[in-house]
Amino acid sequence: MFTESMLESIKKVEATRAERMGMEPRRMTAEEKSELLKAYHPDYRPEGFKEIQIGPNKGQKAPVELANLLHSNSRLLDENLDLSKIDYDVDVLVIGGGGAGAAAAIEANEAGANVMVVTKLRIGDANTMMAEGGIQAADKENDSPVQHYLDAFGGGHFAARPELLRRLVMEAPDAIRWLNELGVMFDKDEDGRMVTTHGGGTSRKRMHACKDYSGAEIMRTVRDEVLNRKIPVVEFTSAVELIKDDKGQVAGAVLLNMETGDYLVARAKTVIIATGGAGRLHYQNFPTSNHYGATADGLILGYRAGAPLLYQDTIQYHPTGVAYPSQIFGALVTEKVRSIGAMLVNREGEAFMHPLETRDVSAASIIRECSTRAMGVQTPLGSGVWLDTPMIELLHGEGTIEKRIPAMLRMYMNYGIDMRKQPILIYPTLHYQNGGLEIGGEGFTKTIPNLLVAGEAVGGIHGRNRLMGNSLLDIIVFGRNAGKAAAAKAKEVTLGAPNLNHIYEYAQMLKQAGCTEAGVSPLLLPQYTRHER
Repeated sequence: MFTESMLESIKKVEATRAERMGMEPRRMTAEEKSELLKAYHPDYRPEGFKEIQIGPNKGQKAPVELANLLHSNSRLLDENLDLSKIDYDVDVLVIGGGGAGAAAAIEANEAGANVMVVTKLRIGDANTMMAEGGIQAADKENDSPVQHYLDAFGGGHFAARPELLRRLVMEAPDAIRWLNELGVMFDKDEDGRMVTTHGGGTSRKRMHACKDYSGAEIMRTVRDEVLNRKIPVVEFTSAVELIKDDKGQVAGAVLLNMETGDYLVARAKTVIIATGGAGRLHYQNFPTSNHYGATADGLILGYRAGAPLLYQDTIQYHPTGVAYPSQIFGALVTEKVRSIGAMLVNREGEAFMHPLETRDVSAASIIRECSTRAMGVQTPLGSGVWLDTPMIELLHGEGTIEKRIPAMLRMYMNYGIDMRKQPILIYPTLHYQNGGLEIGGEGFTKTIPNLLVAGEAVGGIHGRNRLMGNSLLDIIVFGRNAGKAAAAKAKEVTLGAPNLNHIYEYAQMLKQAGCTEAGVSPLLLPQYTRHER
């Protein structure tokens, strides 16, 4: 399966393994990390960004691909929709069928609200399903939410909104309890005590996991709870525009049936945007670990309606995406592989960084190794470095990989690579949208009454970098809170006359700014087809 040059490099990895087994690469100083990030992290490449020309974040930068969507008009601009023809009438409309949307729907339903979920694919087709390594919570005697806060605040370059991060860490133990009671099959020892491990940037072992399919197990559980509660779920239907009323409140959304092309009107007293990430925009031509529908739709909907973005210029490139074989190029290799002993090494078998630096530092280190230092291993699609997975069983005993990371083992075995005996090639992959719509502590946007945001579409929870395990945590904490808050708010909302005035005002601003981007937004689905000229 490996090329001749790869096999030669593997021999060097094997030759240095015994020496590396007894060492631990030093951690970088704060100054070294700062210099490394500025030199090699994609967030610092000027050519990858563009100035936003209109709206609340005018004058700020955003990834080129996102800015182009922000500079595009609504697909409804030339449609003559009758907003008085109501197809769905609910208290709470949840846009998005991933973990945050499901958690929100469950809690809104529990509070007695009439809630509906709309999702452009199927419920569960989300980045939640793709998450592997685990979910953080400081719920053991040698840990505390304060320590969790300090780890996450520092890991996010001290940029997280304190009110959001405080809520994340304080409510983490209850999130684990809630998931456990719903039926999530967390890893536990023979006494029933949850097994926890380290993640990059953590000072305590607080990563709770379900082997290496934690996200899939959490999504399975919350999805089943939504369905068991008979909460209406409208699948293969996208929200293409928010509706506002004559008081400026959000009043629902215009939906697009992805199969028939018909537009539908959903009236709602409160709306929760839980549309997830942006990986399928392929910023700077990076591969992505994201699911097919991750095209930043919620950011476009909220921004066009007048909600500001926060940290939209910060993206997480997971350091360990698959670099080879090409069939799974960009797929996620969970950080858990490193947390249980695998070491990152270059083509000469040298360990060039501590395996559990934060994700942004790790990604920048790998990019440096493959570019300036020219110490990467050549692949048909570029280059990568080795993740020395055989170290895991040398450290912890035979059978550890099959027990702790079975999904990884199966994924590689499908292509003839046994990670118990051979190292695997990795390179950073576009993984997480650090920025998103700005919210307050209760989950509401600050400019549009009755509009809430939860999950990866939120900006500010993690600052400018996220630690492993805090995304599965934030979809539960902020999803649940959004559902409760939306249900409570809906009881006091009186809606006025619905309108789409904001899309015409937006179009006028685009025209005045000279923005002439082709196409419409939100994108809804990635564009992979090739058109011949």
